[in-house]
Formats: sequence, structure tokens, C-alpha cells
Amino acid sequence: MLSLTRKKNSGETVGLDVEAGSIAAAELRQNGAVELVNAAVEPLGPGAFHEGEVGDPDVLSEALKEFFSRHKLSKRVRLGVGNQRVIVRTVRLPAIEDPKELEAAVRFQAQEQIPMPLDQAVLEHQVVGGVPAEEGQAPQIDVMVVAARREMVSALIRPLRQAGLEPIGVDLSAFGMIRALAEVGAATPAAEEAAGEEGARDDETAPATAAPAVEAAVLYCNVGDTMNLAVARGRACLFTRTSTVGLAAISGRLAAERGLSGEHAVQWLGHVGLEGDAERIEGDPEIVLAARRALEEGIGSLVDELRLSLDYYGAQESAVPVSRVVLSGPGSAIGGLGERMQAGLGLPISVARPAALGAYDDDTAARLTLPYGIALES
Repeated sequence: MLSLTRKKNSGETVGLDVEAGSIAAAELRQNGAVELVNAAVEPLGPGAFHEGEVGDPDVLSEALKEFFSRHKLSKRVRLGVGNQRVIVRTVRLPAIEDPKELEAAVRFQAQEQIPMPLDQAVLEHQVVGGVPAEEGQAPQIDVMVVAARREMVSALIRPLRQAGLEPIGVDLSAFGMIRALAEVGAATPAAEEAAGEEGARDDETAPATAAPAVEAAVLYCNVGDTMNLAVARGRACLFTRTSTVGLAAISGRLAAERGLSGEHAVQWLGHVGLEGDAERIEGDPEIVLAARRALEEGIGSLVDELRLSLDYYGAQESAVPVSRVVLSGPGSAIGGLGERMQAGLGLPISVARPAALGAYDDDTAARLTLPYGIALES
């Protein structure tokens, strides 16, 4: 996470996630235990935000000011960022213990790996794995390097400060998604049952010194107006990507076809879903059929993006096999979407929500998952 203040963190922190059509915030108190103090979701007018970046800073600033005042949220904010001007690469380096030497090595590698001038970028890194020493070879580490355009980060922060908020950090949305779902999405019941059966067989036949199985990775996918993707093992992020393919493209198609506002188009998608006979769903028959058609066409694009990301990740030297997909975000609350994506991708797909959001309806909990994770301490 990029820290924006050296003040000691105390009191409540708000995780903030802004999309083209909505603002979502989760306020946490963390003092040993994590307590959800407050949370809210509201629509955001058109033009203020687009594909992860600020469109109209004045409109966004005013919307944030009213949003935080209306819901009495703490002004200490940690902002999530996810757009195509954030570059993430994983590099393999010799194991370096000295932090300053490691930072210098990362910057040297970043000059070749990151397609932007480093003097115009905010650069952060995190060790996510490695390879132990082998005969004739020194130990190595895998380091995830995150680079963001400095001007883009400044453009995100400025409306917050204009709204009277105190931004204390900017975090990659994908990291927040992993923190929010790493425990709930650790294993599906079917996977746990299979693991238990396998473990029972191993206890009967394997020697006591048998090496533990390598933990498979999980692809986390937040389907919002854009799509945030992250491959993780436990809480360690191994790969992340932001795609412009998401609900905004699907709802935009429906809005243009039927003359709806963006907000109403999203509501129709949730109402119609992908389950059951569309002709039996209440509402204007033409809009219902158009919403079903938009969803069915959109599924192919979502699956293609997942497959492309898995192929790109799998080609990396440090790649760990991905066993399944965990869905979150507003799109995951659309009935039947997960099942249809699973059929197209060929990997098990489940939907997860943080346990702390259990008191909220599914649509709200789905939207609050990212800000909840962004507010969580690393």
C-alpha cells in the first residue's frame, strides 16, 4: 500500500471504492479484533468516474462530501485503485535480506519490466514467494512490483481532499479483495471434503516424513463496472490485472438499446438474471428480454477475460496452478452468472462474501466486499 501520512493509525478507517455508477464505503475499527462500524452504498451520477479514473473531479468531490456527511463516516480514508494505468509485474531476484539493497534491485529490474518512466511513477514492491537454494544455485525470491502513474494517483486523491477527507493511503483494489476473501474463500465444501478424503488415504499409506502438498492458487474476481482479477495463494498475491470488460459494458449495451439510465440498466440486469424462463419474469417484456440477451452476450466476454488472464499468468516462471475461481462484486449477485461462467471456463466457481457483511442483503454485501478489504490492515 502507498502510505500518504506518517501519523500513527488510530481510530476508525474507511475503505473507499468508487465505480462509474456508485460509491461504496466500509468503516472498520481495528484494535486486535476487526469491527465493522459503519458501511454505505450510494449511486454516483454519470461522468464523475470512468474505468477506474476520475472523470469530473468537482462532481466527484461534491458527491463524496455529501456521502460522508449523510452516513456520518470517519474522514480517515484508504482508497482502492484499479485501472489500466497501474502496472503489476512479478520479478525473480536473488534472495536479498537488506531492504535498501532489495529496493535498489527492484528499481533496476523495474526499468526493464515497467513500461513507464520511473520518475513519473509511484513504485511499491512486496515479496510474494521464492525458490529455496538448490545444488549449485543460490536461493531466489519472487517480488511483485506495482507501479502507478503519479499524475493518476494525484488525480484520485485531489477530490478526496477537496471533500474534506483525510486520505491515509492508496491500496491496489486487488489486494483488498484478497484480504476480504482469503478466509471465506479458502475452500469450498466440496474441496474440503475431497481434501479430507485424500488426507485420510495419505494417513494410511504415506510415511510420516512425506512432504506436504503444494497449496494451489485461487483466482479472485471482482465483477464491477470493470473487472479486478487476482491470483493468490493464501493472502499472497501472485498476479493481478484490471480489465475494462465488466458490468459497465453489459449495462451500457442494455441502456443504449432500451433508453435507460445506467443505474436502471444495472437494476434490470440484477432483476432478470440468468436463471429460469425470461418470459416468466415480471416487468416490461421487451426490457426483460433485452436484459437477458445482454447478460448472455456479456458472459462470453467475461469468460474470455478470465481465460486470457489465466493464460498470461500461467506463462510466468513463478506460476502456481490455479484450482478454482472465487467471485465477488455486484456482478456476482446476479442470479446464475457464476454457474454460466463456470460452464464456459471449465473451473469450479463459487461466490464469497466477508463474514462481517452477513447482516446486509446480498447485493449490498457484494458491493461492500472491496471497500471492506481495502479498509483491512495488510
